[in-house]
Amino acid sequence: MSAAVPRHARVVIVGGGIAGCSLAYHLAELGWRDVVLLERHSISSGTTWHAAGLVSQLRATQTLTKLAAAARPLYARLEAETGRPTGFRVTGGLTVARTRERMEELKRGVSTARAAGVQAELIGPREARGLWPLMRTDDLVGAAYFPGDGVTHPGDTAVALGEAARRRGAIICEGITVTGIAARRGAVAGVATDRGTIVCEVAVNCAGMWAREIGRLAGVNVPLCAAEHSYLLLPLAGVSADLRALRDPDGLIYFRERDGRLLMGGFGPASRPWGLDGIPHGFAFGRLDTDWEQCRLFLDNARARVPALEAVEPSETFTGPESFTPDTRFILGEAPELRNFFVAAGFNSTGIASAPGATHALAQWIADGSPPLDLWDVDIRRFSRFQGTPRYLRERTVESLGVLYAMHWPFRQPDTARPVRRSPLHERLAARGACFGVAAGWERPNWYAPDGVDPAYAYSFGRQNWFPYAADEHRAVRNSVGLFDQSSFAKFLVQGSAAEAVLQRLCANDVAGPAGRVVYTSMLNERGGIECDLTVTRLADDRYLVVTGAAAGAHDHHWIASHISAGTPAVVTDVTSAFAVLGVMGPGARALLARCTDADLSDAAAPFGSCRELTIGYAPVWALRITYVGELGWELYVPAEYAVGAYDTLLDRGGAALRHAGYHAMDSLRCEKGYRAWGVDITGRDTPLDAGLGFAVAFDKATPFIGRDALLAQRARPRTRRIVSLTLDDPAPLLFGEEPIYRNGVLAGRVTSGAYGHTLGRSVGLGYVESEEGVTGAFLASGTYEVEVATERMPATVGLRPPYDPAGVRVRA
Repeated sequence: MSAAVPRHARVVIVGGGIAGCSLAYHLAELGWRDVVLLERHSISSGTTWHAAGLVSQLRATQTLTKLAAAARPLYARLEAETGRPTGFRVTGGLTVARTRERMEELKRGVSTARAAGVQAELIGPREARGLWPLMRTDDLVGAAYFPGDGVTHPGDTAVALGEAARRRGAIICEGITVTGIAARRGAVAGVATDRGTIVCEVAVNCAGMWAREIGRLAGVNVPLCAAEHSYLLLPLAGVSADLRALRDPDGLIYFRERDGRLLMGGFGPASRPWGLDGIPHGFAFGRLDTDWEQCRLFLDNARARVPALEAVEPSETFTGPESFTPDTRFILGEAPELRNFFVAAGFNSTGIASAPGATHALAQWIADGSPPLDLWDVDIRRFSRFQGTPRYLRERTVESLGVLYAMHWPFRQPDTARPVRRSPLHERLAARGACFGVAAGWERPNWYAPDGVDPAYAYSFGRQNWFPYAADEHRAVRNSVGLFDQSSFAKFLVQGSAAEAVLQRLCANDVAGPAGRVVYTSMLNERGGIECDLTVTRLADDRYLVVTGAAAGAHDHHWIASHISAGTPAVVTDVTSAFAVLGVMGPGARALLARCTDADLSDAAAPFGSCRELTIGYAPVWALRITYVGELGWELYVPAEYAVGAYDTLLDRGGAALRHAGYHAMDSLRCEKGYRAWGVDITGRDTPLDAGLGFAVAFDKATPFIGRDALLAQRARPRTRRIVSLTLDDPAPLLFGEEPIYRNGVLAGRVTSGAYGHTLGRSVGLGYVESEEGVTGAFLASGTYEVEVATERMPATVGLRPPYDPAGVRVRA
């Protein structure tokens, strides 16, 4: 299959595994002919050749499930298209549950699958035994069945994809080593190899466990690490080609048929990272020494599930390295460090199932200049530089592989590679009983334990141990005053004589007002989708403070920086670490701050949406009157070295009325008020008109903003997709997001985020309802709604206005 190395190409793909071959296929399918794929050895010689070959569809979110579901139709036609065998067949897949907690997880997964259009059903132990007769089922609570799941032979499938790409005009070059990535003016200019340099417009890193090394050649952070994964081949009578794939996550194991034998593999808590100090030169079709202590655990669990294995010993053992990311989601998209350098890697043992859909989306992204759907779950810009360091990856990889088959609890926090980033107030808050969670490496108080209570999570799918304490925090903010540490906010200064012009072009709202004005705004892509959701505060004629969420920091900084042309007298600077942020929120906020400063904080002197410079104790502060909880409140931006003093002053003057509050309370407060969260409720796919944020769009400002034309065109048409607030009628169930929404018994959308509304006494959330008829207030009012929670449909109330303070009176008190 290898061809001569060309000197020019439109796009060069590095890596000939399942991801690289699939991307070459999809780009060629889009009509790109000048596509070159470089493989250091031969096709599928890295991780792909020894993958288990499970083609399953369910993933954690609707978007990821849809991407995984795209593999089946591609694999189904590949053999007929190329004449090469792939071993693909639809067998169906089973996942069994030994505990009620696991069964609840499966129920919620089935609901997610249904919302994504994937066929899924719950079955009992007897039905599961009928579908998998070799299995013991007397210890099972139940199972989930996915009729469309299948299996394939990974190496043959990758070779067939490469052949299909070649037939469409792609060039496949094997036995070639990439030695460097050339750049010019911040963009890819070529790929250097041991056989010369290929000048190109786009380079794509699909190098699997080598992706981190290839990224370093380009100055790009690709946080992934290889780790050992093993499976055993067991000769067992009764194993046929149509045997369904089976997962027993409580036993840490999975099964499928392979060449007439039973393939059994597992994911345990004692994985071993590999290759962080460098992958041996020439490693191809390689095997590692088997960790028999861990494999013996898998084999014992397999014999408990399949009693006929009791007297069977493995006929063959495969142990090989696979790449894992810190959050167990793969890496996709354009690197923020280098334009036109894309990555598709780190598939966490799901590459055979996920790579076709992921690379199809990436091919469209490369061709069109933007992703075709919301891909924030896997966007490379979700990572920070520290997450690519060897120590961090070594610690976190052990955990990330170990949790693949662990319980996927709501609100689960990682245990390893902590702490990384801490607020100046961290020790003060810990002394107050803070239980910390992690966001972008920041240790943030999620809830506060009262005296005598351990500030640690006890996970479940029900009301977790922190539920009553977060409820008290929530009520304190509604009725009195709460104190939040919001120091993890990402903060940028945009400065220079062209600062206003740059931001007016980027922002949908008008940010050209006087100094001291805080503006809530979106930054849009050319299709009108929301790329950034943030506040912009004018500090001076040539200086703005831009504030966004912690998780979006790297993404939003890249978006702003990439839209400042060379030579423009404007610069964006990340000043996140320079400021702590204290949120003082609630109807008692003004009275508390009045006891801490001499500044006039009356509504006339400090109206909603204003910024004042004042002093808290000895600390100089920017006080922004704005809120994310739906109450009167201020965000106080304090230089880091003054933060402890300002905090102590607030506590000293706050008295018994002041309550510390964490991010769980903030989430429930903002859901009641209908405030959107970027990356969850609003994304690059959603426009401000979809999301009910038209009030923050200045269509008539003098500077036309990016995405304006797309919004004007959308405004002229009926709106077929709208965000809604919803509450469950039953006060017992909990919403976590991804639940399907039904209108008059027909699937009409999904919940994007949910929390328990302690003011309302029931779960509340946000989600999208869609209809080709047009989604209007009258359309919504004419329907009857249900939300599917763990496969059970719950009556719900749906509307365009939030259920709490819909007129927004309290924030402007």
